[in-house]
Amino acid sequence: MGDTLWERAQRVLPGGVNSPVRSFRGVDGQPFFADRGEGPYLISEDGTPYIDYVMGYGPLILGHAHPAVVDAVERQAARGIGYGVPTRREVEMAEFLTHHIPGLDMVRLVNSGTEATMTALRIARAATGRPRVVKFAGSYHGHHDSLLIKAGSGAATLGVPDSAGVPSEIAALTITVPYNDVEALEDAFRQYGSEIAAVIAEPVAGNMGTVVPDEDFLPAIRSITERYGALWISDEVMTGFRVGLGTVASQRGLTPDLVTLAKVIGAGMPVGAYGGKREYLSLVAPAGPVYQAGTFSGNPIATAAGLAQLHEVVQPDFYSVLVMRTEQLAKGLVERARRHNIPVSVHQAGAMFTLFFRDTPPRNFDEVNRSDTEGYRRYFHLMLERGVFMPPSPFESVFVSSRHDAEVIEKTLAVAEEVFQKL
Repeated sequence: MGDTLWERAQRVLPGGVNSPVRSFRGVDGQPFFADRGEGPYLISEDGTPYIDYVMGYGPLILGHAHPAVVDAVERQAARGIGYGVPTRREVEMAEFLTHHIPGLDMVRLVNSGTEATMTALRIARAATGRPRVVKFAGSYHGHHDSLLIKAGSGAATLGVPDSAGVPSEIAALTITVPYNDVEALEDAFRQYGSEIAAVIAEPVAGNMGTVVPDEDFLPAIRSITERYGALWISDEVMTGFRVGLGTVASQRGLTPDLVTLAKVIGAGMPVGAYGGKREYLSLVAPAGPVYQAGTFSGNPIATAAGLAQLHEVVQPDFYSVLVMRTEQLAKGLVERARRHNIPVSVHQAGAMFTLFFRDTPPRNFDEVNRSDTEGYRRYFHLMLERGVFMPPSPFESVFVSSRHDAEVIEKTLAVAEEVFQKL
């Protein structure tokens, strides 16, 4: 018998994976390898089906291999993979986003959320002439140097929130304050206000698990940044078109200066975008002095997939049904855990949530870290053994798709009942 895929992967890929969150211990002590996806299911290389609540870490809001998305990709592939010149769909994607997100005057398509946030910071620094940025502890905004400071998601899971290789001089330009702490944000501006170019924030945190903002938190970010002449960058890479139609900021009647998007707008393809007020986007080359480029930006297959998915989510009642199913699952997990005297709580935002192994939902990263993370890991493994693929990390969010119907939700809750009884 030849080597397993995992043994082969470890020889040629760092840690055997192409992203740290994929390095989890599965049923046999190693990650399972996906062969295909079908609706709410992932099917592994050995043919095992899993009810999937990772959904590519958020993009697959229509589930795996949705016919509209597959058809769009196949049609475009037959016409060409990439051109190196503009295409109609780039314009259509930009028109869709600016139409559905108030205050988004212009956008630039890129290939990932990391690219989007990296460039948004560059624009903010160019617009203000200031060097410093503010982020919130536990929020992950991509793996570029300026923001890989006290990050959540995979970095927190591995216990290395500050990456080796990030120069101290760059790290020193990033001010980190607790999420949901308006007074700490005020303090940062009182001390460094004339040097702060921007505040970047997930309007609903999704990389320390799902943590929702206090009622006054986002309005305070808007107010403080305006008062000090800094920009507010709303990082909606995860939440854009996932929590609801458009962005969390727009749903709350707030207008950031810049917005970053990815995940859902690409339907599983490598797509990202940054956009915002015209005065700031006009600074981007070739219109202005802020340089950013990308050979694959606006790729015709990626935009075809993204547009196909976006045209589905604008259909009547799409989000109301999806949010109802998500709530059914989230509340059902809490009820079953508490039935067996397991202390849990949940934060839900639209079609994403996290089950925290603690009595009350956390408000910030420190409180998340005081959860029973080992209890979560036991829960993850027991669910996986029974055919349900939850996020491997307690610092990730559950993502529900439109293909998770009532039958799939009930099947999941029946498995959870067994698991909580065993825990």
